[in-house]
Amino acid sequence: MNFFYQLGIFFYLLAARILAPFNIKARQFARGQKASFPYLESKINHSRPIIWVHCASLGEFEQGRPLIEHIKKTQPDYQVLLSFFSPSGYEIRKNYDQADYICYLPIDTLKNAKRFIELVRPEKVFFIKYEFWFNYMNLLNTKQIPLYLVSAIFRKEQLFFKSGIKAKWYRNILSKVTHFFVQTPESARLLAEIGLKNSTVTGDTRFDRVAEIAANYKELPLVETFKDGQQLIVAGSSWAPDEEKLISFLKQNPKTKLIFAPHEVKASNIKRLKEQLPTPAICYSEAQDKDLASAQVLIVDTIGILSSIYRYADIAYIGGGFGVGIHNTLEAAIYNIPVIFGPNYQRFQEAVNLKERGVAFSIATSEELNTILTQLLTDSSRRESISKKCREFMAENLGATQQVTQKVFNKK
Repeated sequence: MNFFYQLGIFFYLLAARILAPFNIKARQFARGQKASFPYLESKINHSRPIIWVHCASLGEFEQGRPLIEHIKKTQPDYQVLLSFFSPSGYEIRKNYDQADYICYLPIDTLKNAKRFIELVRPEKVFFIKYEFWFNYMNLLNTKQIPLYLVSAIFRKEQLFFKSGIKAKWYRNILSKVTHFFVQTPESARLLAEIGLKNSTVTGDTRFDRVAEIAANYKELPLVETFKDGQQLIVAGSSWAPDEEKLISFLKQNPKTKLIFAPHEVKASNIKRLKEQLPTPAICYSEAQDKDLASAQVLIVDTIGILSSIYRYADIAYIGGGFGVGIHNTLEAAIYNIPVIFGPNYQRFQEAVNLKERGVAFSIATSEELNTILTQLLTDSSRRESISKKCREFMAENLGATQQVTQKVFNKK
């Protein structure tokens, strides 16, 4: 199995290099891979011990961020090295000021893993949620450097829990983890069934992150002017299939206010969305001189303010559920409002839990969306009940970050 794993890694890197001239993400990945070792060799300073935190992409970074910031606050003697695998994480967070070093993780060959670990000499290592790199994990184990998997979640259909040679090989990778901090009791049970009892159910560190964001929200006067005291739906990280269904609702409800914050904010996508709307829309970047109060639709064509926009919403629609999966539901739920999303949400435990609590709703058709939106907008007592359930749910799930650091750093 080792041979086939190394072969797969080789072809992955080869494909990235071949695609680099034609694909921006492949180009960023290839350049990042090439730059990592020169960067580390010129920057690493071992005057203080280093903690290495690895995130696959931006979503995992949001889970790792509370951990990094808590470590920087409570363990000031440590430096933090933050690594990413995906360009969508690194390129957005390469200037994150709470990490001392930020780089792409060199692809998982034995040679790279040895060179990286010898350069960094981490004292402790945190992999966030999903990352399982054989050579890195094996070498960390050999060198007795503790490796912690944080906000991990496991499902019975994963290869780790099946029979066969391949499954056994992958289970061996898991055995290199010093301790698992898992999101659910089910994850701990699955690990125990394959002999791995070194786990603690802490929940998801993203709850701590969204609570911090909500406590430090940005005042957005333009959004408040647009809302004008009326009911407001905010569609966050929306894609075309999400927008089609919301537009259908708008056509039947011309007095409802709606903010679209598309996942893609490039000009061509904003133009496409504006052309499909039944009424003229105002873009956020141009809203200063517009009559916002009389407009029905506002399009957010910038990034970095969505989490604060949710504060003004009466209902949130989270995009991505008609594709590979929904975006961040917790950013909206922290404001104690109903959350709606498409049918592909099952891989996101927080969405499953919100739906089970009766504060989130999944839709598959325009008709289903129209029905639930109409019910929620016209039934204030139901919204109040949902708000109470949201507050309870969020309160129950805060504190994962502190649990992790207490155990890792032996703090009482």
